[in-house]
Amino acid sequence: MIKKLSLISLFTLMPASFYFAQTTVYAYVKDQDGKPLEKAEVDLAQSSDDVTADKIGYFQFVDLKPGHYLITVAKPNFESKILEFDVAANEKRKDLGVITLNYTLGSDAGVIVIDDSASDSEDGGSSMQPTVGLLSSGRDAFQNVSAFELGAYWFRPRGVDNRFEDVLFNGVSMSKNDDGRIDFNNWGGMNDVTRYPYENVDNITPSEYTFGNLGGVVYYNTRASSYRKQTSLAYSFTNRSYLHRAMATYSSGLTKNGWAVTVSASRRWGDRAIIDGVYQDAYAYFASIEKKFTDRHSINLTAFGSPTYRASNAPNTQEVYDLMGKNYNSYWGWQDGEKRNSRIRNVFEPMFILTDYLKVGKNSNWTNTVSYQFGSDARSRLDWFHAPDPNPTYYRKLPSYGLLSADEFRQQSQIDWNSLYNANRLNLVDGDGKARGAVYTIVEDVNKDKTFNFSSHFDTRLKDNWKLNVNFNYQNLKSDNFRRVKDLLGANFANNLNAFNGDAKYDADNGNTEVREGDRTQYSYELTRNHYSLNISSEIDFNKWNVVASVFSSYSEAYREGNFRSGIARFRDNSKGKSSVYDALDAGVKGKITYKINGKNFIVYNGAFFSLAPTLNEIYINPRMVDYQTPGVGNQMINSNDLSYVMRGQILKLRLSGYLTTIQNATEISRYYADVNDGTLGNSFSTLVNEAMSGVNKRYMGLELGFDVKITPTLNAVGVASVGEYKYTNNPEVSTFDDLNGFRGTDVWGKANVKGYKVAGTPQKAFSFGLKYNSPKYWWVGASANYLMDQYLDFSALNKTPYMYTDPQTNDPFAGVTPELIELITKQKKFDNQFMLNANAGKSFQFGKYRMGISVSVNNILNNRNYVTGGFEQGRNVNFSDALADAQRETPYFGPKLWYDRGITFFTNVYLRF
Repeated sequence: MIKKLSLISLFTLMPASFYFAQTTVYAYVKDQDGKPLEKAEVDLAQSSDDVTADKIGYFQFVDLKPGHYLITVAKPNFESKILEFDVAANEKRKDLGVITLNYTLGSDAGVIVIDDSASDSEDGGSSMQPTVGLLSSGRDAFQNVSAFELGAYWFRPRGVDNRFEDVLFNGVSMSKNDDGRIDFNNWGGMNDVTRYPYENVDNITPSEYTFGNLGGVVYYNTRASSYRKQTSLAYSFTNRSYLHRAMATYSSGLTKNGWAVTVSASRRWGDRAIIDGVYQDAYAYFASIEKKFTDRHSINLTAFGSPTYRASNAPNTQEVYDLMGKNYNSYWGWQDGEKRNSRIRNVFEPMFILTDYLKVGKNSNWTNTVSYQFGSDARSRLDWFHAPDPNPTYYRKLPSYGLLSADEFRQQSQIDWNSLYNANRLNLVDGDGKARGAVYTIVEDVNKDKTFNFSSHFDTRLKDNWKLNVNFNYQNLKSDNFRRVKDLLGANFANNLNAFNGDAKYDADNGNTEVREGDRTQYSYELTRNHYSLNISSEIDFNKWNVVASVFSSYSEAYREGNFRSGIARFRDNSKGKSSVYDALDAGVKGKITYKINGKNFIVYNGAFFSLAPTLNEIYINPRMVDYQTPGVGNQMINSNDLSYVMRGQILKLRLSGYLTTIQNATEISRYYADVNDGTLGNSFSTLVNEAMSGVNKRYMGLELGFDVKITPTLNAVGVASVGEYKYTNNPEVSTFDDLNGFRGTDVWGKANVKGYKVAGTPQKAFSFGLKYNSPKYWWVGASANYLMDQYLDFSALNKTPYMYTDPQTNDPFAGVTPELIELITKQKKFDNQFMLNANAGKSFQFGKYRMGISVSVNNILNNRNYVTGGFEQGRNVNFSDALADAQRETPYFGPKLWYDRGITFFTNVYLRF
């Protein structure tokens, strides 16, 4: 009886929580070699309390109520990991298993500072676009080295450029509608909040959030509660495209009343980078606020933007580099004792994202996002009206032409701003005292986009081993495109007249041809595009097999509406007003099959077959002037397959892959300025030529090898080999449009004889070997040797057509034309192979709750200035005699325009987190 009473008393005195036993959640934290990670910090987003793993890597949270939870596991020198899980009402203990953290070289140790100035000018440079890999490391040795070591030298895995990659923020695609590329300027400087993507899939691997393309998917989740609770301060010093970067970030974690806030701000600035006349001033801000209403429902609002002001650098011919050195930039000149660059990019396109997170039942999640982005992207350049070309490197000013000596050229090698102002002052009035317009101005090509997006993602577990994802997206774009007068350079007004066509009016319906600063001039049009897409994917996991399948379908429609009616009679009816609608229907399928040989060895197959609608730039051959559609434009057909062997051992991690990708019916547009000479006046002008190749077929094939071997517990050897061949496999049709000659198609040019030519813009073969040492004392050092091969010059299609060597009067080859001479003037240039050496080091410190770190990375330690990162042929000589004469000159007048590597560059970073 006494024992019974004692037991009753004991249970009576116990806390009430015992009766309603809540859940204990536990796990073990280990490194990639299976060793426990002591003192790993585990942050539960739904609580203000953190826990720390003990000596065996064990941690636990007790008394968790039923609901959905998110934890962040972090430790210095390791990549943080975010893990989501659910607690059911009847669970007493929940085992999260082993959480593995991978080593990292430290915060910002391998950050690549993107400089995409090569894409800012209409001189060319389409092959110079940065890639997703430059901004986020992958999950294996090959992807990491591709991003941080080879990526610094414009290496693109599998030859795939920016056009074929996807970056999503909460399900919203960041690809631009005009050319399909990703503009990293939209979130530049926000490294703290984009350091760890929520999903990062490589190449054609299926994604849970979108169908994807050829170049992989990076998905960022900006949910405020997903960021680790902390304050971070950082300062960086570099000599790349800016000098200084300051950044501050604060994350509150999820508070007891259900709110979470993450804010970040940064500035990048500097005016003494390696290339002359290049300067930058860029800010960035990010704010995310979340309200959690219940364990099953929360809403998050995100706003971010990166106002950027940046000067560009010019490509040059080899003659100019030989005279002036590799740091020369012709876009600037002295004005009032300061360097003034004529090519300024001023971009600010803020974005607002509202996301609703809903837990449906036990196994389903439904996420809906609406977003709105607006702003402006303006790129300035010098313009002139019935006046000589002010470009210091205009071919008539080069010593090879014979008018100036080398010393005279050097004395006049920068823009003479004073002479431009003086020319305008002398032209203020004519002999009768009547006001006259500017002969020199600064104009801006402006793009103002307003983009609305709706994205819906639903995922559910049909069974423990079977997951289903459904994604729906809608996007509406209204794009306002125009040129405006930025600076009259001392003149009273400019003339909105076409000097290349008898001073025809650009805006024929407007009787006033005088334009002033801020006014639109030369062109003004709007593009509208609506796009709908549906993607369904499913993953099934078996003991020996894992199968993923993904399908999609999309519909898009686009049209142009011109605001100016051309004063050129033949373009009058196609320049102003709404065009016909161009619509496109796409579909595709992706699959991934993994065979698990055992727990460490795998065979993985990925396959994709899909169509890709043309971008706005591809649909309209010259939207600035007319609504003409590009001849032969249509959907690309893409077929891609890869097969990999993957080993994930404690000592050796390895991936060996073979891939084959074909692209058919692509459209490639090149827009560049060609010189037009008036022999009577002795003046030279320029006109914009729009060159299109349609029905383009290409093949990308190769092998990839990446390995990471642990020599000792702290010393790793990492190696990468990429052996590829990316080439054109047919002779596509060529057409052009310019305001002098109008449209000229294959009846004039014929087909471009480019079958067998190599795809430009990336080394087709690349090798890297590095060593990295991670000390238990939280410091690291690493170095890599990199070898780059088979980099090719981008070609002008016109120079490869029969028009080059055919007499239009007889349709026969010109006299003296031989296959050998044709090859001499049309052979694609291959650049020399190059060796590059990189290194990085850093150290982390822990002072109680304060963590401090410093890192430095150095690229091209040997200061190799011979590596051509990109280049293109000048589309100038499209007739045999002139082209042959130029090719046979010791210094051609119209040699290719090139960009060279900047030599030794560094990036240092110091941070404090608490």
